[in-house]
Amino acid sequence: MKNQIEDAEEILSRQISGFHQYILTPKASLSYVSRHLCKMLGYAEEELLKEGRDVYASLVLPSDQEKYKDFLWKLGQKEKTLTLQYHMRKKDGSVIYVNDTAVSECLETGVFRANSVLTEITEQEETLSLEDAVPCGFLRCTCEKQPRITYLNDYMRRLLRFPAQGEESFGFCTENLYFLIPPEERARFAGYLERVGGEGMPLAGEMMLLRCDGTKAYVAGVVTKCRNDQGKEEFRSICMDMTERHREKRAGETRRYLQALTDVYDKIFEYDLAGRTVKCLYGQSSSFFRQLENIPMQMEEATCQWIKDTVFAEDREQLQAFFQAFYERRFKQPDGRPPQIQYRALSSEGLWRRYTGIFLKLDPQISLFCCRNVPDGEELDFLRSENAALRESIQDLVLRFTDGIAAFEIQGAFVKPLYASDNVCEFFGFTRDEWLPMMEKRTSIEAFISRRREDYEKFMGLLEHGEAEFAYFDLKRQKQRRIKAICSQKSPVSGAARYVMLYHVEEGRGKRGEGDKEAQVSIRTFGYFDVFVGDRPIAFRNKKSKELFALLVDRRGGFVTSEEAIAFLWEEEPVNAVTLARYRKVALRLKNILEEYGIQEVMESVDGKRRIVTERVRCDLYEYLSGKEEFSQLFKGSYLTNYSWGENTLAELTGELL
Repeated sequence: MKNQIEDAEEILSRQISGFHQYILTPKASLSYVSRHLCKMLGYAEEELLKEGRDVYASLVLPSDQEKYKDFLWKLGQKEKTLTLQYHMRKKDGSVIYVNDTAVSECLETGVFRANSVLTEITEQEETLSLEDAVPCGFLRCTCEKQPRITYLNDYMRRLLRFPAQGEESFGFCTENLYFLIPPEERARFAGYLERVGGEGMPLAGEMMLLRCDGTKAYVAGVVTKCRNDQGKEEFRSICMDMTERHREKRAGETRRYLQALTDVYDKIFEYDLAGRTVKCLYGQSSSFFRQLENIPMQMEEATCQWIKDTVFAEDREQLQAFFQAFYERRFKQPDGRPPQIQYRALSSEGLWRRYTGIFLKLDPQISLFCCRNVPDGEELDFLRSENAALRESIQDLVLRFTDGIAAFEIQGAFVKPLYASDNVCEFFGFTRDEWLPMMEKRTSIEAFISRRREDYEKFMGLLEHGEAEFAYFDLKRQKQRRIKAICSQKSPVSGAARYVMLYHVEEGRGKRGEGDKEAQVSIRTFGYFDVFVGDRPIAFRNKKSKELFALLVDRRGGFVTSEEAIAFLWEEEPVNAVTLARYRKVALRLKNILEEYGIQEVMESVDGKRRIVTERVRCDLYEYLSGKEEFSQLFKGSYLTNYSWGENTLAELTGELL
């Protein structure tokens, strides 16, 4: 029996791979190590069993420490068998990858002991494929003109929603890789394969894929060319699913783009050709359209009813034909020019007004129909030359309703200007004579914008997000002005021009010179909130900027922090990076509008906190609270009717009145 035990100990020490024992007290420690383990790690027995220190645990790499501690903790909860793989650093500094299989048992003392067998699996780790290590899609295909798919891993099958192998449609899906590419992306993808095949270098990028069920997935990946086991050339691709991230990014960009459009247009409608629906996204002052915001309606029926009910009888036929051409995708726009139309319709005040409408494309299926009232001055000019306009060029017709227009053909990092008004040429720092030669060749975007280096980031932002705001010098008026730039198509389409329409930002009084008389700023809070410079009301283009200014007025000169302002402006949303960024944009717009009207000094900003400088304004609230007899009749029982949060001050005022 003794010999058998000694033989067993010899087996444990020499022949059982990496055998060792743990006592799983709150501070776990080794109670036995085999000679095989010592040889595997390069340490002597006395080093590993050093009292007061768990040397073995210290050899586990930091990246695996958390899961190793959790492994020991689970073994000490109840009797069980567990396996874990982790990395260890040997005494000579090299790193090995091990598989630890441990069986725990509860001793009579109530303490748990674990018997562990450690096996080195470093070579197995080195041969693990990327497919087993990370959640990626793998695809292989032939290098033929119509590449056949020869391999898909499970991740890629799930991503593309492939039919089960053996189903009738499975073979159809694999016989041509281009079946997985949306039609609008196939030319670009073919170019990628040509570059990889010709240059032999891997190519990384992002693109859209067409799933087998007809939906689309957005992926980021790498394509490379190599030889398979039979020596034949093939393409290999590694992809990661970016669909949700792409959708969120596009949704954010679309929201910003829509916000920019609301600064220019009175009404915005979303037309979905795939779903055959239309819905009002923005109705401005029209109570009727505001009631219908974000409610999908049948496209043809709703549009026909709107034309019948509101459009001037003589313009109905041409407007109906305009929309019919849109439904049938008959607008011919080889240069990317957005389709436009002018018509007369009833305004929200019940008066006949002239409007201009334009279709702006978001993606192949969704477009925005944006319309705005033609101001009286433009309307008069239009009526005087309506017949002549029919003979004018498209550029001149568009310029009738904008302050400038430019067209660019964007391909990668290069731009080819198509045309622009004199104002726009000047804005980019070119004369007309310099501009014309550039229309015959491609120029890098960086070189094109080099004469306005301070606006390079803004210009790139315009191409990325579809909107931006700039300052420029108006040649005709010989004065500095601000313009809102909006791309006719938010997302670039290969080979198509992207029109940039430039609208002037409504002029205020401008910044005052030293010799100018100080403007009188008057604020009305009793009833609806409004601000006047002299006798002229400020036309806030952003309702949140106006609300922020009202909040500063309500604080009566006290500073308002970003967090406090967000709590009032977006009552249902928490303070986070998104709302803080949104608030900064609102505050910047408020600063800009005050500068336009030359009254920037009425607001003070310190370390992100803002307040109104009460001594620089006249305000009915401040006058009433002064207690002077001549102001005692100003308050009639209503205060900041626009904003629900004004009720607290209203209660205070009502109490004083009682």
